[in-house]
Amino acid sequence: MKNGKKVVIGVIGSDCHAVGNKIIHHVLESNGFEVINIGVLSPQIDFINAAVETKADAIIVSSLYGHGELDCQGMREKCEEAGLKDILLYVGGNIVVGKQDWSDVESRFKAMGFNRVYRPGTPIELTTEDLKSDLGI
Repeated sequence: MKNGKKVVIGVIGSDCHAVGNKIIHHVLESNGFEVINIGVLSPQIDFINAAVETKADAIIVSSLYGHGELDCQGMREKCEEAGLKDILLYVGGNIVVGKQDWSDVESRFKAMGFNRVYRPGTPIELTTEDLKSDLGI
């Protein structure tokens, strides 16, 4: 049963973890979301263009190769420039290099404008519930 909400998903930067991307797609779709999956090896502009074209409600950025922090810098500003002032921005996976204090990592991503930041190993079901809550479903 569709819930009327659209979500852009993909794997940012030079990362190609296709299996996780397919799992995220499946879980979101089975929870009623229309999923616009831009795939792997995706620059910020591909997420933003897909969100503009489809009038998406949220963008979920995945990264496993550790360089998500670099890949995500400036994304909120670019979203706003494209007219996506209220879009929800989520990011998750192995988004930084090495073992770092999670509260510091989360704070840095929130300062970059991400609404939700997920640590490695977070079940997509938790993200899905947060998305439903944030979108009032």
